[in-house]
Amino acid sequence: MVFVRTTPPRPVDVTAVFPELAPSARPAIRLHPRAGSPSVRESSVGGPLLWPVTEPWPHCEGSHPDSGFRQSPAEVRLDRRIRARLHRDPHGPALTPEEEAIRDRDAAMLGERLDAGPPWPAECPVPMLPVAQLYLRDIPLLRPPGQADLLQVLWCPYDHDPDYKPSTALFWRSAAAVVDILATPPEPYEADYPGYVPEPCLLAPEAVTEYPNSLDLSPEMQQMLGDWNRWQAADVGVESSYADYADYPEEFYDSELADAPGWKVGGWPPWGRTDPYPRYCAVCDVRMVPLLTIASFEWDGGTQSWAPYEDQAAAFAASHVAGQNPAQPTAVEVGRTDNLQLYVCPVSPEHPHTDLIQ
Repeated sequence: MVFVRTTPPRPVDVTAVFPELAPSARPAIRLHPRAGSPSVRESSVGGPLLWPVTEPWPHCEGSHPDSGFRQSPAEVRLDRRIRARLHRDPHGPALTPEEEAIRDRDAAMLGERLDAGPPWPAECPVPMLPVAQLYLRDIPLLRPPGQADLLQVLWCPYDHDPDYKPSTALFWRSAAAVVDILATPPEPYEADYPGYVPEPCLLAPEAVTEYPNSLDLSPEMQQMLGDWNRWQAADVGVESSYADYADYPEEFYDSELADAPGWKVGGWPPWGRTDPYPRYCAVCDVRMVPLLTIASFEWDGGTQSWAPYEDQAAAFAASHVAGQNPAQPTAVEVGRTDNLQLYVCPVSPEHPHTDLIQ
């Protein structure tokens, strides 16, 4: 890895206030994706995959309603480049010659496909897009099956019923077994939504310790969390610095102390859209565990204290131009700025995974 990101210490040692939470601590690895040009031999988000040339590229066979969006992944990425360039040089040309050539070429390819008549692109099996590639050497929390040391995650860039989220596919493999690499994977003709086209990002994995969201705790523990007097009695410095939380101390716990925001492996689920909902393996009925959180944002207004030291100047800036938000380096946006959580069976990662939007 060529850069680092460092999460500031939590403002309070939560186990000093609530020793009862100590057994609930879980390791997690924050991935800290940041824009870059990863290779197939590196862990990445939205980067190229170490994919065997002899293995068929995964396609989604599901139903794909026409959203009318009509932009290919290449055009989505081009639009982002144009916005970034115009942000740096507001008086620059609307399109450079290179950008115009790329746009014309992409429009011509899509036009030829549409002119050919049905089946339309959305009705055909849709090539999946790379979402993440994680090497065990970088992410030791992964528990791959057998001799595998590499996890590859892809998704279909269309919303799927019933939860209106991309369908996902996981592949475990041994990197050493891949000799001849697929150089040019197929891409979908179009994406349902720009937020389903990840930007290539390098990773700076960082190990952290997490505690369960308050919704995962017992009613008795939730009641204790809500007692501001107990926080004050522990003498951990919450009296003045965090007095705004006095009426809602559980929000202080969830925002500042429990689970880390952003892309991560392992840890605790970031509940919010729904109450905790256990997931069970369809094969062996064992309760599944969080594998990967695919996040719309690395932090937001309620979780800025989790912004790494190296990003804090940008994190606390007054405003950001669309597409230039430092809290959204991947350009991924799931649902209504939610998270897509992938779960796997702890007995066998090869059992079918499941996902949940939060």
